[in-house]
Amino acid sequence: MKAMGNTRRLMALVTGGVALAAALVAPGAHAAPAGATVRGEAAATTGSLPGWKLTATGTEARFRGLAAVSRSTAWVAGSQGTILRTGDGGRHWRDVSPPGAGELEFRDIEAFDARRAVALAIGEGEASRVLRTDDGGATWTESFRNTEPRAFYNCLTFFDSRHGLVAGDPVDGKFRVLSTADGGRSWRVLPDAGMPDALPGEAGFAASGQCLASSGAKDVWLTTGGAATARVLHSRDRGRTWTASASTLPAGDPARGVFAVAFRDRAHGIAVGGDYRPDQASPRAAAVTGDGGRTWRQSAAPPPAYRSGVTWLPYTRSAALAVGPTGTDLTLDAGRTWRTVDTGSYDTVDCAPDLGCWASGEKGRVARLGF
Repeated sequence: MKAMGNTRRLMALVTGGVALAAALVAPGAHAAPAGATVRGEAAATTGSLPGWKLTATGTEARFRGLAAVSRSTAWVAGSQGTILRTGDGGRHWRDVSPPGAGELEFRDIEAFDARRAVALAIGEGEASRVLRTDDGGATWTESFRNTEPRAFYNCLTFFDSRHGLVAGDPVDGKFRVLSTADGGRSWRVLPDAGMPDALPGEAGFAASGQCLASSGAKDVWLTTGGAATARVLHSRDRGRTWTASASTLPAGDPARGVFAVAFRDRAHGIAVGGDYRPDQASPRAAAVTGDGGRTWRQSAAPPPAYRSGVTWLPYTRSAALAVGPTGTDLTLDAGRTWRTVDTGSYDTVDCAPDLGCWASGEKGRVARLGF
């Protein structure tokens, strides 16, 4: 009976994922506009159709780090050393910021559940740090502090509850990667012998915590920009060796490149980015791959502007969301074409296995996708 129950639950989630994707593009399906005021505990969406429901976080921090655990539980991490956690779908947010972290700039957070999370602070030298909690943020332990003045770490990802990586900008001409095998309690710098040489001016973007993404037990992808070509690097062995591939996204300027990547399996991925400057156009803001990142194809109808975050909708093979300062876009054909479904400003987006999707960004904005 237990196996039958699990099968029914999985089928319900699959059906729910497909229905949610379809409903998002139904006429009139949208959330409150970007300037809407959040009253009470959440802003209502139009009618009963799905959309982003803004939640009241009580802060003006910018949340570029986001971890969706479920429909009810999520973590956000951002500026001024701020980390928040909710366990009731965003009705209430608890400030679980590490003591004395006010000068830190958190740009990524990965959570295993409501109690265990690992957060990354970015910056030059000792500003780059990794902290971990095992008690829901009541206490934090600093597990890594960068001592290399030339290093600058950008993104964090985990393959499972023990194995994870942190990626940083090039040092001595090669991207720098940290590895953990104990859930983020300790870290070591990986040898760079298997890392391709960085291009002149090439670096990563700490815009959404999604410049590093994993799929499965060993595959991981690292996105770049700032050089003549915007690239995606791929490792099949948890970061020991890498190959680099050119993307189709805008390049040739420090403000342009691939800002985020998401893979639904080892082969199928979506990359988003562009030029983050608001006065610059991003006509090629998305690309797709079907061969694990060896080759990338420009989206036939990409998002209309720069996008910094992307995630697949669970239990679908073709639906994904991309977010940026000017809106949210949905694809129903695995990234080939996109449609804007919301005009609110968000930096990052993440979905949990139970279809709990969240987005976060500037001025304390955190929203949950719901009906």
